[in-house]
Parts: sequence; C-alpha cells; structure tokens
Amino acid sequence: MYVPVHNRVDDPQEAWAFVKAHPFAVLCVNGPDGPVIAHVPLVVRYDEATGTHELIGHVARANPFHAAVPVEGAPCVAVFRGPDAYISPSLYPSKQIHGKVVPTWAYLAAEARGHLVVEPDPSAMRAFLEPATQDMEAAAPKPWKVDDAPADYISSLERAIVGLKIRVSALIAKRKINQGKPEADYQSVQEAFAASAHTSHQILSHEMQKESQKT
Repeated sequence: MYVPVHNRVDDPQEAWAFVKAHPFAVLCVNGPDGPVIAHVPLVVRYDEATGTHELIGHVARANPFHAAVPVEGAPCVAVFRGPDAYISPSLYPSKQIHGKVVPTWAYLAAEARGHLVVEPDPSAMRAFLEPATQDMEAAAPKPWKVDDAPADYISSLERAIVGLKIRVSALIAKRKINQGKPEADYQSVQEAFAASAHTSHQILSHEMQKESQKT
C-alpha cells in the first residue's frame, strides 16, 4: 500500500486500534493459479513469548481459499478498511479563487503482512472460535459464549470450518483525509461531511477534527 508521509499512522498502538475496530478483512494469498482472497473477520492477539502480533480467524471448510495455502503456510496480506468518501472539488473555497482543484477520495485503511497457516483439525477449533466471540461480544450486556450453544451443535460446526492464524511481520495504517490541503479547504470539507446524512461522512468529519487537533 502506497502511504505518503503525511498520510502514515506512525503510532503502532493507533494502527492496531484501527485493526481491532475494523476486523472484517480481505485476506489474500498467492495460490497455484494466482491470487486467492477470502472475506473474513480477524481478531488480534499479542504473543508475549515471541513479542509479535497474531491475527486469528476461520473460513468454511468448503471454501477453496484454505486449499491454496500449503501445509507449511504462506505469505499473506490482510487489508482492513474504515470509512471512505468521495470529495467533490465544489467543496473547496479555493475552487472559486484559482480553480486548480480536482476530485479525490478520503479513506482510512490498514495492511497487515505476515505468514498464514491453516489449522484443519476440528478438535483445535475452540482456539479460533473463542477469541472471536470474546472480542465481538465484549460490549454486549449479556455476552454470548460458545458454550451457550449445545455441545453437539458446536461440534458439528467445528467440523465444517478450518482455522487461520497469521503471524504478522508488518502493519501499515493510512489516514487519507485531505491532509496537505489549505486550511479553508480542509475545514469546508469537514463541515460539509459533519452536516451530511451519510454515516461515513460523519465518521470522516470526526476523524478530520481529530487530525486538526494534532497540529
């Protein structure tokens, strides 16, 4: 992912927080016949023993994605996306002054690279299911647990999935939210997004406010 200096998230904690907040990833590996992708939620775990981050998830056993990964594992890329939006040149006050403005796109994204291994053993699936439910249910008033479902039902589901574990070697996060534009143009877009009915616009407006507070 191309990340100019002014769009790069330099704080690793902020980058990992973004991944945790947007866990639904596009996961890609190179298979025998070319790139293969899976759309899959991935949860973050920190391995104290090795001092590295891991991403954990699973796919259906019927999904051909995991068949593209050799037994020893393979390099992979996981892409995480946040809100995005088109920015019209009409939102820039400078359009009325010199006209030297063009459309662009605002977005937040992160890219994790690492080594992916597949765990096919049904008896090992708890280690892949429980972290996901713990993270996703954490804010619920009555968090659902795997053991809340009948054991035979869970056992049948465990036989229908395979686990995915990624040892992350690099994480890059990007905030492309109009940094580098004149202050008047930046403020105009932020205010227009704040007034919009679109959720993505409102979130990006908030992110633009946060960016302004850094400077």
